[in-house]
Amino acid sequence: MASSDDDNKNSNNNDVVTDFFPFYRLYKDGRVERFYELVGVHEVPPSLEDPATGVSSKDVSISANVSARLYLPKNTAPNQKLPVLVYYHGGGLVIGSAFFKTEHCYLNHLVSESNCIAISVDYRLAPEHDIPTIYQDCWDALQWVASHSVFDTINKDPWIENHSDFNRVFVGGDSAGGNIVYNMIMRLGREKLIGDVKLLGAILAFPFLIIPSIENFDKGLAYKLWNYICPLSEGGNDNPMVNPVSTKSPGLSMLGCSRLFVCTGEKDELVPAEVGIKFVAVVKKSGWKGEIELIEVEGEGHVFQCENPQAEKSKDLIKRMASFIQRK
Repeated sequence: MASSDDDNKNSNNNDVVTDFFPFYRLYKDGRVERFYELVGVHEVPPSLEDPATGVSSKDVSISANVSARLYLPKNTAPNQKLPVLVYYHGGGLVIGSAFFKTEHCYLNHLVSESNCIAISVDYRLAPEHDIPTIYQDCWDALQWVASHSVFDTINKDPWIENHSDFNRVFVGGDSAGGNIVYNMIMRLGREKLIGDVKLLGAILAFPFLIIPSIENFDKGLAYKLWNYICPLSEGGNDNPMVNPVSTKSPGLSMLGCSRLFVCTGEKDELVPAEVGIKFVAVVKKSGWKGEIELIEVEGEGHVFQCENPQAEKSKDLIKRMASFIQRK
């Protein structure tokens, strides 16, 4: 029979430190509970040929901590070169996976419409891992893709090696994935990719960014979530990892790509459309020399095109993204 001390210890271990339902629950002993089954989210396997799009997919290991799902369009000829999209999934940096059904279905449609090869990155999550670790996972994945452009890389994947046009490399992501994209292009303003691969464009869809000057944003879910996973001691909402107008930001004029595609939703309940609009405005004022495209989708909410990529407005947005990727 357990002693009272053991009972107290078990009770303490089950104490909740952070309850951020339906995202996650953090316990005192470090356990993290996520609620995927309650909301009907689950993983699906890759497919040799998706029934709806004909896109093929497979899973690969990039490192001990990072894996990815690769996508190749239907009827790709041997050694045919395609644009490359490195994609980062959403989920507030605390939930989600490249292998979930929603992401898998969305990527099949995006790849089919864009006729690109895609690498959907499965990175580690907060709160088990801090935010810089997550960004490093995503940077390592991007570097791994770029490493296929040089001859002496050992861990090469034949799809990427045979079909990648390294003059047309893009990064893209929705929600938290848009935040990751922002941090990747900020870093690319300071550091090079392997083989001196240049990033042509970046897609920030409904990006999880915080601009404190936007009215009532400090009452929203995204604001509260960020301050749980990146506390005030680490800069909170003034941290340049999430705030593009932060006083600590190195500046936006050196963004490491040539083109930007930013989209927002008029009825976005998590990240107000004003965030994307303001982000575009401050980039334009920064002196950055690239091209920028902004789309605000009327009547739609957060990452609506991921939830149902076959809806009419979703198809239209995916086509706009595809045009951005295909344009030379």
